Amino acid sequence: MKNSVCQLFDIEIPIIQAGMVWCSGWRLAAAVSKAGGLGIIGAGSMHPEVLMHHIQSLKADTDKPFAVNVPLLYPEIDRLMDIIIQQEVPIVFTSAGNPKSWTPKLKEAGIKVVHVVSSVKFALKAEAAGVDAIVAEGFEAGGHNGREETTTLCLIPMVADAVQIPVIAAGGIGSGRAVLAAMALGADAVQVGSLFAAAAESSAHDHFKSLLVEAGEGATELVLKKATPVRLLKNDFYQQIKEMEIAGASAEELRGHLGKGRAKKGMFEGALSEGELEIGQVVAMIKEVAPAAKILKDLWEEFLQEKLKLANL
Repeated sequence: MKNSVCQLFDIEIPIIQAGMVWCSGWRLAAAVSKAGGLGIIGAGSMHPEVLMHHIQSLKADTDKPFAVNVPLLYPEIDRLMDIIIQQEVPIVFTSAGNPKSWTPKLKEAGIKVVHVVSSVKFALKAEAAGVDAIVAEGFEAGGHNGREETTTLCLIPMVADAVQIPVIAAGGIGSGRAVLAAMALGADAVQVGSLFAAAAESSAHDHFKSLLVEAGEGATELVLKKATPVRLLKNDFYQQIKEMEIAGASAEELRGHLGKGRAKKGMFEGALSEGELEIGQVVAMIKEVAPAAKILKDLWEEFLQEKLKLANL
């Protein structure tokens, strides 16, 4: 396919699986890459030795291109990046930090770099830092999100008009129709998170996946705006956070209640009441736990069908 992102990453389909903490292990990433998209290992929840295991396991399973997502504020960032360079990971997606800090070193090692942003301001900064592409993530997305609350519908055309490098749309991409809409708005590819969080190969707990299938419209909300904004599925822990926010809790108090390991407890260990359950608004469109290859195929086939319909109008 003659597509700038497909050519950049040497993939067949311009659909990228998001690097989600506790969901994006090597099995999911390998399945997506083997199906023609770009699979991503989410390093945000991994110690260096765990990341090493996931990279080596994926490379043993497929020779298709893949990526690793690294939050730049991660405490062991130096060790993670050393492993990524040593293991010759072809593509790195960075987020939650200044892209200037690692982009030059990664590119010097021959690695393609993509940075995740939630505004035009940060898209321009990422482009100036030398990244190869940008993920523009709208308010609908799950997990950590921008404070501006700019929706994908507004964000993508603004970013596409502002930068000269490829733009990957994220946030609310849950159907082939949404893929087509993102392309019409100026995106060169899409990044899909929530649908793949519920994939058969996702490393999320089965209890979490079942809850995603059951969730309906309005099941999530962006909270913790005083601390670190994050979109959560509404459960007992979410309700506690909401009550604290209504009562005027400080950022420090909210962080204290959040504590450590909440996301692991909920998404990876299946403690659905007290865990931090990160997912996007598109969770309402998840109807089953399906293989990643089927999710990718269904998205792409619907995209092609809807594109043809529009061409015939």
